[in-house]
Amino acid sequence: MINIADIRQDYSKKTLNEEDLHADAIGQFTKWWQEALLSQIDEVNAMTLATATADGKPSARVVLLKGYDEKGFVFFTNYNSNKGKQIADNPFVCLVFFWKELERQVRIEGTISRVSAEESDAYFSSRPVGSRIGAWASPQSKVIAQRQVIEENVVELEKSFGGKEIDRPAFWGGYLVKPVLIEFWQGRSSRLHDRFQYTLNEDGWKIERLAP
Repeated sequence: MINIADIRQDYSKKTLNEEDLHADAIGQFTKWWQEALLSQIDEVNAMTLATATADGKPSARVVLLKGYDEKGFVFFTNYNSNKGKQIADNPFVCLVFFWKELERQVRIEGTISRVSAEESDAYFSSRPVGSRIGAWASPQSKVIAQRQVIEENVVELEKSFGGKEIDRPAFWGGYLVKPVLIEFWQGRSSRLHDRFQYTLNEDGWKIERLAP
């Protein structure tokens, strides 16, 4: 048996210094994002989304980034899912990217809101047909008796649409996470990691080094 406490990895691939940093947090994210893309990381856009209920009970799951710009980070999901309900009750969320191949982590704190119906429609129409049917077929986060429930929903929906345009369901769409804090973490040897925190204020982004 492997002793879990003995599982460890010493990080030594890269460093992160003050002179390497972009003055803007989104600019720094773009720099790291492009390097992650070039590294051909599997599911490079996978990110952990942490939400909480109105009374502060947290939960987290992996979702996929579908776009970002100066306004924030966008993903799509079912508004009636557990995360959708928590978002409706508590607009404060956190995102985490972990690119182990580069020994890097990005943590993003901010507020969340729905994107426009037009933006959700545009993305939905770009999805494969099977994914569009799937969005209609799944009452996400609901208890179901067996997988057959979903499979039967798919069959009925395929008949119902019958080659017609598959419009976006009203219960499905995008969210924008507007960041107020972004932390960039670069693994270093002996757990003496490089960490820089960008905090948004009225003058722009304040940059501070954090102890590992």
